Amino acid sequence: MNKSFATMNKSFTTNFVPAPVLRKASARAALVGLSESSQLLLTECFRQFGIESVILSSDAAERLKREKFEACVLALREGADSVMEGLRSSTSNSRCVIFGLGGTALEAMQYSKYGINAVFKEPLERPAAQKLVQATRMLVQHELRRYVRIPVMTEVSIVGNGRRICATSIDMSAGGLSVKSEESLPMGVNVEVSFALMTMPRATIRGVVRWNKTSSLGVQFDIADEQRQKVKSWIDSYFEN
Repeated sequence: MNKSFATMNKSFTTNFVPAPVLRKASARAALVGLSESSQLLLTECFRQFGIESVILSSDAAERLKREKFEACVLALREGADSVMEGLRSSTSNSRCVIFGLGGTALEAMQYSKYGINAVFKEPLERPAAQKLVQATRMLVQHELRRYVRIPVMTEVSIVGNGRRICATSIDMSAGGLSVKSEESLPMGVNVEVSFALMTMPRATIRGVVRWNKTSSLGVQFDIADEQRQKVKSWIDSYFEN
């Protein structure tokens, strides 16, 4: 092999980057009321994890009644509540994973009764969008028995250390929950957390703060508290569906 050919071959081998292997779609995500740029970015993010995106337009409500979707992303603006209500009352899509796009956590709370699972922040940025899709993909793809924690947003009241804190849930399991809050509590503090989840009536459960980070903390439920069974039953309903 002559020197020039060897040099060219080495250069080609070094610089060539194989195209990513895309996974075969195993679930579908409906995109409702999004801008073209958001549709393109989210379609790419979902595709990386084997989730097919379907763009819905004016007939969104009817298609969501007729067709099966494992996830739905919709802009948090006027009319979003009616779409969510339709999803949750649908026989085939009642357990659909709902993503909101835009709005603050406080604004997203007005949709908590529909069991909104997570929110993409605006302006939509690829790294953050990919991270959220990756964190929720097993739930979307119904690999629930390997997915211990269920992402869900609902208002949470935490009482402990002589204070009451208002927070927003990030995810939840039968053993505890993690929340976002501008306030914090030290690790090891005994607390009572109160919240409701879609069909689950409000529960107040004893627990202890196990970790805290900037703007977030984690609470482990008291295993002896009978109210914990309400959460376990709600989590189990995901497995059964």
